[in-house]
Amino acid sequence: MAKKTVLVTGITGFIAKQVALEFLKADYHVRGTVRSAAKADLVRQTLSAHTEVSNLDFAEADLLSDNGWDRTVRGCDCVAHVASPVPLAQPKDENELIKPAVEGTLRVLRAAHNAGVKRFVQTSSVAAIAAGHDKTVLDENDWSDLGHPRSSPYVKSKTLAERAARNFVASETDNMHYASINPSYVFGPPLDEDISASLEVISMLLSGKYPAAPRLHFSAVDVRDVARMHVLAMETNQPSGGRYIAASDSLWIIEMARVLRKALGNDARKAPKFVLPDFVVRIVAKFDPAVRSVIQDLGRERRFDTTQTRKALGIEFIRAEEAVVATGRKLIKLGLV
Repeated sequence: MAKKTVLVTGITGFIAKQVALEFLKADYHVRGTVRSAAKADLVRQTLSAHTEVSNLDFAEADLLSDNGWDRTVRGCDCVAHVASPVPLAQPKDENELIKPAVEGTLRVLRAAHNAGVKRFVQTSSVAAIAAGHDKTVLDENDWSDLGHPRSSPYVKSKTLAERAARNFVASETDNMHYASINPSYVFGPPLDEDISASLEVISMLLSGKYPAAPRLHFSAVDVRDVARMHVLAMETNQPSGGRYIAASDSLWIIEMARVLRKALGNDARKAPKFVLPDFVVRIVAKFDPAVRSVIQDLGRERRFDTTQTRKALGIEFIRAEEAVVATGRKLIKLGLV
């Protein structure tokens, strides 16, 4: 018999499927939210290839609608709120990201509170930590400066959603235990062909979309570690309000390309060997929305001090190089390159 029932919102997503898998392996009953019943069968099929899924069920619910949330949360002991839009390129209207992130988070929190849910873990992001800072190393105490020019719609959506959740728990609940997981750039092997925008970087490197690598630096984390952290944060005896950064080491894109070429040989022959000058990237950005969204980060090196997180949750992270290679191998195996 499952020890507890956890609601995993947005279970069709790249991270959420991994989170659901970890909870199933930890002997939880998992209820996943989907926007249409048709997607539930695909998720069940994916997860069944990795673990027993008799403790898995689904509920239809949409972050932009109140319909069904009270029924969806009823009977759940805890909630892992993973659902939130992650774009490859920034939208013209920032509210396309901000509205579902903030309103959706509050919608789920209210339903959870009304249902007597005791624990709530939110998937936030280092985007809520790092934007607008000049310093190179940041930690759990930092918050993004939303008035800074580098605060993109995505940064605003993650920051405002996390702040809204923390304010709600502090002001509207008495005994709900809250924590956020704040991942850096998430790599790692996908469970199926439905991949996230974050894996597009590896796909583009392997496919040779860009002849040379832009000077972009990523603090990376493996999705398997992100998923483990959700279970650890749900079960921790640390005080409510924990903020846990999911980040391993950091790599420049050219370093990722070299790691892929070394590990995957001929399969990574198209990965770039040279660095692309910044002025060329700026020209490309005029025609490529994906490139345009990262212009402000050219040449910027940023790292995260995870000392507090590693101590609180007792976790050590998979190396970034290993996460990159595992991503590349799985993308190739799935025929996505």
